[in-house]
This record gives sequence, structure tokens and C-alpha cells, in this order.
Amino acid sequence: MSDTAYPVVRATLPVVGENIQEIARRFYGHMFDAHPELLDGLFNRGNQADGRQQQALAGSVAAFAGALVHRPTELPEHLLSRIAHKHVSLGLHPDQYQIVHEHLMWAIGEVLGEAVTAEVAAAWDEVYWLMANALINQERGLYDAVRLSPETVWRRWRVVEKIPETDDVVSFVVERLDEREVKRSLPGQYVSVRMEMPDGVLQPRQYSLTRADDGRHRRFAVKRVPGNGTPAGEMSTLLHDAVQVGEEVVLSVPSGDVVLEYTDRPLVLASAGIGVSPMAGMLSHLVKDGSQRTVRVFHADTSPAGFALRAQIEDDLAALGDGALTAWFEQPRADGQPAENEHEGLMDLRAVELPSQAQYYLCGPLPFMQAVRSTLIARGIPPRDIQYEVFGPDLWLADFE
Repeated sequence: MSDTAYPVVRATLPVVGENIQEIARRFYGHMFDAHPELLDGLFNRGNQADGRQQQALAGSVAAFAGALVHRPTELPEHLLSRIAHKHVSLGLHPDQYQIVHEHLMWAIGEVLGEAVTAEVAAAWDEVYWLMANALINQERGLYDAVRLSPETVWRRWRVVEKIPETDDVVSFVVERLDEREVKRSLPGQYVSVRMEMPDGVLQPRQYSLTRADDGRHRRFAVKRVPGNGTPAGEMSTLLHDAVQVGEEVVLSVPSGDVVLEYTDRPLVLASAGIGVSPMAGMLSHLVKDGSQRTVRVFHADTSPAGFALRAQIEDDLAALGDGALTAWFEQPRADGQPAENEHEGLMDLRAVELPSQAQYYLCGPLPFMQAVRSTLIARGIPPRDIQYEVFGPDLWLADFE
């Protein structure tokens, strides 16, 4: 940040921070009024409807500006990487940053009124373009790495299997329809699925890959989201009820920066609910690569019947040299006899034996991950060794930053 902008941003950061959620709310409304086409294939209207997208944008912009003020010699790389991967999975184009700029600056002026002098506007304009250009550069690198562009990250696949996992989770196995090279996914990555909704609007949603690729097939699990036809559950409802074997779906290139590191260190995977899906993908990669790592899987769910992908996970753990599963269920088994590796209630890692020098990956509802991370920190696990994946806009990362 320039010497001119720095004192202005530092002085105005508190008031912008206090109003950033209202700024984000007005920004999105104004932008979609001017560019309704952005809701057709790019923005997830379910996240718009419940306010999570606005909250994530607000937190990210405030976190980036705060980093420029308090740590001016370094960029918040983790924050930028998370956003860049999501943008690439959606085929975001660099030109679209100009649209965002126009409407975000309008919203800042609308909310803060006369406080936004020419000097203040110029300083925050600089903040925006520092963040935007950092993201554009990262995204260009990600596109180049897979030799694709925003227009070509999408390709059609045919559904060859549709496998019920639980009452509300279905796995889809898809095969490619052309001979173009398929970029191998990394363990823990996701793809965007883009489908036409009943009203004719294209909508994207992200789903973790649950099996290592074989060069021709991909596999992902979809949990039905209660929505009664509202945007929150429209994609999962369509996939569960309408998409059948033999039909085609559109998937993006695999993305996501929460990926398994290739080391010999022990590994701990802690998940809840459908948060088990990236963990299943990580385990599948370990087995395919012949890993000898010590692996401990901790999973929490409502009941044993609701534990999706359990058979796959247990098979993969058995194929590893030193793998084990421990599960917690809120509802006991019908016979009242939990298995040796099962516990009743919520996951509690305070007294669980943890392998020394392990790496940790978390996925599940935000309160679950916050509780597990707090327990691990209290037990002396270094924060750098704990990574997490959030389904949907990342409302937690901005708090960390």
C-alpha cells in the first residue's frame, strides 16, 4: 500500500469494518440489479439467500485491509489462496473484477455517505485493486497449471453409477465423454457441478471428490439439503431426484487448497456429517499411492445409519499399514450395543490418544470444527499443523486473519 493510502486506510478501517456487512449487502443487491446474468452460472443463489456470501465477502475485505495495515510487508496468502481456488472452480474471468469494483465502491459511498471523501475513496480503491490483482495473479497461475482458461474449466461427464450411501446421501460416479486429458485431482479437492434449475437458471455447487481418479472416472457424494425448493436445497434435490444413470452433468476442474501433504508424518482426520467426504478422498489417495502413514480417523454423526461412506473408509483403513477409525454418535445403536470403536454423544478428543507429530485435517459444521480445533490447541497441537475445509463461503477464515 502506498504511503499516501496507508494512514487513510488505517484511520478509516474501524468505521469501514463496523459497516462492512451492510456495505456487502448493498453491493450484491446493486450489482445483481445491474448484472442479473451473474446469477446464471456463477453465483450460488442459495448462499445469497441466507446471507453467507455477503458475510464472507465482508469478512474477507476487512481481513485483507487489516492485514495491509497491521502487517504491511506480507499478504494474507491463506485467505487469498482459498478465494482463488473457489474462483477458478467457477471459471471466474479477470474482467469481472472491474464489475465488482464498480459496485463495491458505490456501496461504500452509499453506506458511509459524506465520510467518503475523494481521499478516502482513492485509498480504498487502492486496497481493492491490491486484493483483486493478487487474486487475478493467483488465478492465472492456477489456470495455467492445468492448461485451461475460465471458458474451458467446464466439461461434460456421464453418470455411470448412482449409489445410495444413506437415507440422505448419494454417491455419483461419472465418466468423461471425450479424450481430452483429465487433470488428476489432489487428495481433498472438490469440483463445481453446474446444472440448469427448473426455472432455467444455471447454478453451481461444490462437492468433494471421494475417490482418487483413475483417469476416466470421478466420484463425489451429495447430501440432500432440506430446502423445499428454495435455493438452499435446489441443487441437491435435483441431483437426488432427477439426475439418473446415463444422463450428463457438467463439472469443473478440481480445485481447493486444503490438500493432503505428501509426507511420512502421522495423519489425523476429524469430520462430522457429510464433512467425511474429503476425508474419504484423502484416504483413497493414500491407498492408491501405497502410503505407509499412520492414520487415525475420528468421525461424529447423528447415528450409525447416517455415517456416509463408512464401508469405503473402513476398507481403505484396513489397506493401510496402521489405520484406525473411532466414531461418536448422538443416537445409540438400536440394540444399545456400540461397537468397540464407537462412543455415544458428541466427539470428545480430550482423552483420545493422538499420534505424535501428526498433521490434522478437519471438516464439518463450523461449531464442530471450532470445538475440535480448540481441544487440539489446548492439548498442545501447533496451529500450523491443523487445516480445515469449509463447505460454502468460509466465514471462519476471516476471523483467523
